[in-house]
Amino acid sequence: MVAALLNHGAVVNKPCIQGFTALQEAVVQNHVEICEMLISAGAKINTVNMFGITPLFSAAQNGSMDTLRLLIKHGADINTQAHDGNTALYEAVKNRHEKVVELLLSQKADTNTTGKYGLLPLHVAAQNGHEAITSLLIPKTSRTRVRRCGISPLHLAAERNRDEVLEMLLDAGYDVNALLNDERSHLYEDRRRSVLYFSVANVNIHAVRPLLSHGAKTDLDTLPPLLVAVRQGALQTVNLLLEHGAQVNVSVPGLTTSFPPLIMFTARDPLLLKVLLDHGLQGAPCFSCSYGNRPHPPLRSRPENDTRIMEFCELVSSTSASRWVGPIVDLLLDYVGHVTLCSRLLEHLDSYSEWSPIKDKAVPPRSLMHLCRLKIRSLVQRHRLKHLPLPPTLLRFILHQLRGDLDPETMDLRNYEIYI
Repeated sequence: MVAALLNHGAVVNKPCIQGFTALQEAVVQNHVEICEMLISAGAKINTVNMFGITPLFSAAQNGSMDTLRLLIKHGADINTQAHDGNTALYEAVKNRHEKVVELLLSQKADTNTTGKYGLLPLHVAAQNGHEAITSLLIPKTSRTRVRRCGISPLHLAAERNRDEVLEMLLDAGYDVNALLNDERSHLYEDRRRSVLYFSVANVNIHAVRPLLSHGAKTDLDTLPPLLVAVRQGALQTVNLLLEHGAQVNVSVPGLTTSFPPLIMFTARDPLLLKVLLDHGLQGAPCFSCSYGNRPHPPLRSRPENDTRIMEFCELVSSTSASRWVGPIVDLLLDYVGHVTLCSRLLEHLDSYSEWSPIKDKAVPPRSLMHLCRLKIRSLVQRHRLKHLPLPPTLLRFILHQLRGDLDPETMDLRNYEIYI
């Protein structure tokens, strides 16, 4: 039928209303014989439609391998770009056409031209999680061009939980501490910047682990990743971040508290709070109250623009946290010396009869053994504590693996003089 029309004078390069020619339609159908007939009849190889799309672009976009080879054989422009800036290679990567990508790269297709969103083909491959295409693009993509984009393919792999591609990029030497530029960071409400933040926000422990092992820093974002993990209650992630040096006593913009802000997100999770306290979270500021023994003002909801400093007793007085006051205060007392409970905390502890021993625990003086524990912990680096040459029971006490004060009568005192 095509032959008959051509023999009767059909105009081979006649476009449709959107500028597509017969050659482009045949390319999309991957019909090599028709394409050869049209080219022999004078079809233009590099003609563009109203979107700037050439026949080769259409072939790459649709994965039409046979017609793509034919067009390349007849000299079609490999690096053709549509009006939005996307290249044929970019489209092939976006649509996961691995064989097309391989063919275009073999013909020296440019891997360093960005598309309409300012991303390179490698970014798109990482976003799609296509390992084979990513491996093809890594050695042919300029690291300098990647940096100019203001976003690393690591960010996109982390955002979409493409764990295999993430590790592939890390092994290829991509900077684990690359940051989003200001323009891209402002697209996110939390102003995230680091690759680590993306994986922590996704609660993806399988990505957090290799990122940290490759040297990811934990302090590159306005909101620390540790705070995000604590807020999620992601204990495994919290432990990993702490093991790799995340700071527990960080200040957080917008949170004006008299105590470490991380405590705000552990008021109902004693286990998580204990992990933070074991890693140096300061508990003493929780017992610093401007009202002390005097009556406290009535509780009221805080407006969003309230800049008053929030105190611990106010935090735990919320409806959702008040039932946890006892266990939280009990735990905090294990990590502080002589402190005074304010009238509001005492009121909470008096509200449940089973909490009365907690109130008594705070009455000075604290035991000498407890005060010695605090002193030892302040003088010895945390990672060295467990290696102190002390009897196991005493060591567990120092490490807070035993709750409360030890009773010397129940402890095995043999050979203590060796350590004394």
